[in-house]
Amino acid sequence: MLRIHFTPEDFARVRVVTNPDPFWEIVCSLHRLQTSQGRWAYAEWYRNAWGPVAGTPLGRAVRRLLVPLLPRAAYFPDFLTPYEAMAGLKAGAAAILDTPAARIAHELRLLDQVAGTTAWARGLVARERRQELLGLLCAYHDAVIAPYQDHMAADIAGERAVRGRQALDAGVHGLLAALTTTARWRPPVLELDYVVDRDLRLDGRGLCLVPSYFCWRTPIALAEDSLPPVLVYPLHDTRRPEPDCPSDASLCALLGRTRAAALQALALGATTSELARRLGVSPATAAHHTGVLREAGLITTRRSLNTVLHTLTPVGAALLRR
Repeated sequence: MLRIHFTPEDFARVRVVTNPDPFWEIVCSLHRLQTSQGRWAYAEWYRNAWGPVAGTPLGRAVRRLLVPLLPRAAYFPDFLTPYEAMAGLKAGAAAILDTPAARIAHELRLLDQVAGTTAWARGLVARERRQELLGLLCAYHDAVIAPYQDHMAADIAGERAVRGRQALDAGVHGLLAALTTTARWRPPVLELDYVVDRDLRLDGRGLCLVPSYFCWRTPIALAEDSLPPVLVYPLHDTRRPEPDCPSDASLCALLGRTRAAALQALALGATTSELARRLGVSPATAAHHTGVLREAGLITTRRSLNTVLHTLTPVGAALLRR
């Protein structure tokens, strides 16, 4: 069990990331390759993204080099999921390249105690070997993660909308209590089912929540307590394959295929650009659909500075619940 201890100062420093963290998604997707658990939930990804890569030189390098370095185990090196990666792949890669060799050597020794290490991994204390590693990580990301980037970004935008509403309705306490099905909020401690038994004391540093598309069931925290506290958790505890359009044929017939999909996507709230990414249409087309849905009384639109957020009205929510 993981027990995260909050102080009063920590509640004001809880935040949810804005975009998918590329290195956490790389790690969690590699964990999906190492187990059959939850494979049905990512069947499309296995088929369309990993399948074409699996038998290539890239796929073989992933199996031979990355999987042993990032095992689905009680420990893997923290330096491969840098805090700076929240600003994007380039920032995360720079942080990995600049990681002190002493820290890398220490973390690789910890990995060796848990799952063993390869000679190639032990060479990562050298900057040149880390450059080689980053080339492989970026190639894997471009081939396997990037094709799902827009979908992941739309899902995380919806997740932020949900967490924001929870915080407004029930405060940070309510947000933490509803974080995942494995979470139990016993103020001031958040308890989560975990691979090891440990305590994480925030001590006023706050907590960065990182929803992950490829994280499955069990949240993940950095192993080293002195690093900025993050909690990676699954976007969906019980992910279901998403249909190309709403399963209710009458809704498609009433609104049209794309507009019905737009109404479903707005169940969590979304901006025009987020909706466009989710539907695979241009922002102008998305704006047209939201205009029609708004005139029909199915959604409402609010503007804050340069952001326009669309959410369902009670009538729109009732139409989806039928």
